[in-house]
This record gives sequence, structure tokens and C-alpha cells, in this order.
Amino acid sequence: MSGRTAPPTGWPAPTVAQLAGAPVELTPLASEVSDRYFARHPEDLDRYGADVARAWELHDTLHLLNWAIGDVEGFVALEEQVGWLADVLAARDFPLDHLADNLEIAADVAGERVDAPVAERLRAAAALVKAR
Repeated sequence: MSGRTAPPTGWPAPTVAQLAGAPVELTPLASEVSDRYFARHPEDLDRYGADVARAWELHDTLHLLNWAIGDVEGFVALEEQVGWLADVLAARDFPLDHLADNLEIAADVAGERVDAPVAERLRAAAALVKAR
């Protein structure tokens, strides 16, 4: 067995969410977050391999965006989901400050392209991760 991280498998990440009755395409948002994230953390491309790092970044960011929208809509508790993800990532020795950065970048993108309350939820989740 190699020490390399495998790409995501299993249940696929969502690509569309509903906000105030309108569809929100998550993939372009996650792609923008991913580009900004790797500009800030290029070392993750080396650590995990470019293809795997990008696959996980998109996968997790799609979930984070979906959870944030679901939180605004009242049917997902973003902080609980982020707490669970932080536990999983910590167990895999992923730096949690990188997760916090990802959430802040996602908040920036959501604020620019989606909705201020979604961005606020993502910023609050970033603060939660930083406080761990």
C-alpha cells in the first residue's frame, strides 16, 4: 500500500444547491475557490499530487458550499458539518489552518457571486476551525 492519498470515491459531491428557490451552480464557485486556494497553498499540490489535491479540494469545497447554503435555508447545520470534516482532516494530518483558509476563500467567492448570508456562514465556520 502506498502512502499517497487516494482521490475521492463514494458518494459524489453536490453540484447544484437551492437558495431562495433558485438553483446555484456550485462547480464554478468551487473551481474559483480551488484556484485561489492553491495560489495560497501550492505546497498541497506537492504533498498530495496535483490531480489528487485538486480532486479533494473541489470535492470538499462543493460540500462546504452546499452545507453553507443549506444552513441559510435552515436544513443543514454548517458548524456541525465543518466540525465533523475538521475531525476527519485532522485524523489524516491535514493542516486545519488550510481548512480555515479554504472556508475564508469560499466566503469571499460566495460574497462576490452568491449571497452575503452564505458568506457570513462560511466566515463563522472558518472562525470555528481557527478556534480549535
